[in-house]
Amino acid sequence: MTKQEFVDQVATKSGLTRRDAEKAVNAFLEVITETLKKGGDVNFTGFGKFSAQQRKERQGVNPRNPGEKVTIPAAQVPKFSAGSTLKAAVKGK
Repeated sequence: MTKQEFVDQVATKSGLTRRDAEKAVNAFLEVITETLKKGGDVNFTGFGKFSAQQRKERQGVNPRNPGEKVTIPAAQVPKFSAGSTLKAAVKGK
């Protein structure tokens, strides 16, 4: 599903206009992004949790030259952990 398809689904299910649904989706994504940039978490009980995670520096292999080792620097990365309700819904397709 693309972002536009998602916006259309939100508009249909909520009764909002397509323009208002797009504003709501963009605001939702912006708030999550800003919160993670600040190091915070966004938790939706039953659905899941968005968080920022520190990844340590590690050794990797250059794909163009498998004999060459490269150092992958430490980084702050986004993480999503699915909640129990979402897991059950997907499992019970």
